[in-house]
Amino acid sequence: MILPLALAATLLTAPAAAPAPDAKECSSPYLVEQTLPNGARWRLCWEMRNIEGLAITRVSYTPAGSKAVRVLRTAALAQIHVPYDSGEPRFHDIGALGPSAIALTDADCPDGERREQKVCVLTRPRGHAFLKDGYGDAAQRRSAQGRELVVLSAYQVGWYTYIAEWILGDDGSITPRVGATGSLAGFTTAPKHGWPIGVGRKHFEESHSHNIFWRLDFDLNGKGRDVVEQYDFAGNGTKKRTMARTVFKRETKALNQRMRWWRVVDPRVLNADRHPVSWEINNSDSSEYRGPKDEGFTHSDVYVTQYRACERLASMNSAPRCKESVDAYTGRERLTDPVLWVNVGFHHVARDEDADPMPVHWQGFRVTPRDVTAKNPYAG
Repeated sequence: MILPLALAATLLTAPAAAPAPDAKECSSPYLVEQTLPNGARWRLCWEMRNIEGLAITRVSYTPAGSKAVRVLRTAALAQIHVPYDSGEPRFHDIGALGPSAIALTDADCPDGERREQKVCVLTRPRGHAFLKDGYGDAAQRRSAQGRELVVLSAYQVGWYTYIAEWILGDDGSITPRVGATGSLAGFTTAPKHGWPIGVGRKHFEESHSHNIFWRLDFDLNGKGRDVVEQYDFAGNGTKKRTMARTVFKRETKALNQRMRWWRVVDPRVLNADRHPVSWEINNSDSSEYRGPKDEGFTHSDVYVTQYRACERLASMNSAPRCKESVDAYTGRERLTDPVLWVNVGFHHVARDEDADPMPVHWQGFRVTPRDVTAKNPYAG
């Protein structure tokens, strides 16, 4: 779905459809506070924005027995770009996501709480937090099952239903992800652009990409001090490996590479070991779609830009006096308040199993705490 530019411009300057109060005064139903079984605590506000849909703000994490650490000022989806393999159509599915939010049922929010009918807050198991056998000594054997807090919403956009989740683990991790379900579009194409669906080989469902962008404005205990760093490890084919750190001092674009990751760090926020607190971003699961020249926003996997309120979408950004796409935001301005944009691609080659209703296929990335605590949060 491509939003008309005039409507997009109006919505970008309009207030959120269901605005939360000022984050400092966030209260029910927009406040989420959850203590998980290991003692870790998450606190955040949410709002349903006209443009981006569900956004989370003022996100803080409190490890068991420690002080709260502010992580994010705000985080939201920034685009779902859907180009088809034959070259057309090429959809930009975020432009008016908020009005596309669907009312959730109890089945959509199992054992959770529905907020304003369109947001679900729940906790669920996340699997093993750790398992230590104790070298065969039964008295020393230890293990624990983890839990996670989930804040989610769903949107009907054309044939697809998108499920957007923010997953906050009891280990301090944050996993933004989107699941695509609903129905296939039904576009018929030539065999070289698709896959036979249904009886025989008459209908070739067209393959397509889902290039999803997230915008994350980190705020590690106060704005204006965060630094973004890139880490690379050289030595492929050798016994030794060396680590190289690159500090991004100006706006930049970055590509995925093997054994490459990024972190956001505030050098003045330290853990009990006197190591700087940071959050690591890993984007290794992307299909790394690269579009034509006029889709330059698809040519990088991570963008780091200086904060500007009008820069809300990775493409089709129609706010007055603002650039149109994230590749144009990176004008090499000095970074004093960095914002990260993460691009994760998934190439959907349809199969018979996708017949209605289409199973969910997920894509996302992981934000991992690095030196937020001086030991395993489960260690007590």
